[in-house]
Amino acid sequence: GALCYAELGVAIPRSGGDYAYVTQIFGGLVGFLRLWIAVVVIYPTNQAVIALTFASYALRPLFPSCPLPEPALRLLAASCLLLLTWVNCASVRWATRVQDLFTAGKLLALGLIVGAGVFRICQGEYYWLTPSQAFSFWAPPSAGGLALAFLQGSFAYGGWNFLNYVTEELVDPYRNLPRAIFISLPLVTGVYVLANVAYVTAMSPQELLDSSAVAVTFGERALGPLGWVMPLAVALSTFGGVNGSLFTCSRLFFAGAREGHLPSLLAMIHLERRTPIPALLVTCLSTLLMLVTGDIYTLINYVGFVNYLWYGVTVAGLVVLRRREPHKPRPIRVSLLFPAFYLVVWAALLLFSLWSEPLVCGVGLGIMTTGGPLYALTLRGGPRPPALRRAMDAVTRFGQRLCYVIYPGGGHDDGDGDAQQPLASQP
Repeated sequence: GALCYAELGVAIPRSGGDYAYVTQIFGGLVGFLRLWIAVVVIYPTNQAVIALTFASYALRPLFPSCPLPEPALRLLAASCLLLLTWVNCASVRWATRVQDLFTAGKLLALGLIVGAGVFRICQGEYYWLTPSQAFSFWAPPSAGGLALAFLQGSFAYGGWNFLNYVTEELVDPYRNLPRAIFISLPLVTGVYVLANVAYVTAMSPQELLDSSAVAVTFGERALGPLGWVMPLAVALSTFGGVNGSLFTCSRLFFAGAREGHLPSLLAMIHLERRTPIPALLVTCLSTLLMLVTGDIYTLINYVGFVNYLWYGVTVAGLVVLRRREPHKPRPIRVSLLFPAFYLVVWAALLLFSLWSEPLVCGVGLGIMTTGGPLYALTLRGGPRPPALRRAMDAVTRFGQRLCYVIYPGGGHDDGDGDAQQPLASQP
């Protein structure tokens, strides 16, 4: 999948990731449906869950033997979001430095886990890794169960396509985008697999299922006095995860506004810092709203199927683009065996998942299709009503003055044929 995205990223070098690709390949409606499910549900809920995980591990040392107070949990998660939104608004360089720092800390923590696992294996502690145990079935095998296991396991690799959302901000993307993918994907895959091997040296499969914090349980059993490192390491890891998600989600808002699928204010950047402040503020606000709603974990289960669906649609777009524009410059050109293999596995996983959990998958599809009528009512059929245009213009100008932002190209066609000139010099 990442190799296919690498070709798409250099063939269509625009920020926005799969949204930008399906919009150009399949048209505005398909692109809007991808944008709709992403900005309304997927990104806000994912960021809220990661922020709550950060708060949970950060507070755990303060409440070692009792449940975490819910108000404190949500307040700390909100504080994390507000702080990282400010960092991303202040400087792209600061945001990337934060990401680099916390990624390094995460890899060090995972290195500690892997090292402890290797040490335990050398001591002969590998009962659950022996073939008689490792390949025994805990339940009767089924195609649907296997498909759901793959989909749920893929959550751990959920950032594999994030770099495509910021293609326009990369230095020499034709070189650095594929290089970053070629380095990061094998590294992350290797580290995650080794970490799970290490976990099984100290915990049985059933204990893995029962534990609400696997890394903490492993630290208590395998690291002894250093067990306190694990809650700290997970907190640092999830802090960096929130930062990375904010960084990429705001660029998706930016790309959607530039295509006319979202208000034009969200496509504007700060006059001096060159950061998409309006998009970042909207991203933060939508995530804060998710923090105060009900069970967001259930909502993520509903849309996870649809999110994976769009990965396949994007990879299929690679095949369509090859056929439609065979002579388009492609600094990276992967064999068609890669998208063919990906799409075969993708289709099997989705079909078996739909067969096993029709209600969950159906609700996710239902949420996505609600974007169709909205697209038909507001983005098609000619110019918008004058009253709506005047209201949007007033909001845009107020937002420009408040955030000191301009449209990157110096002007913006809002889709009705009239270019709006940004307030390039007014504070």
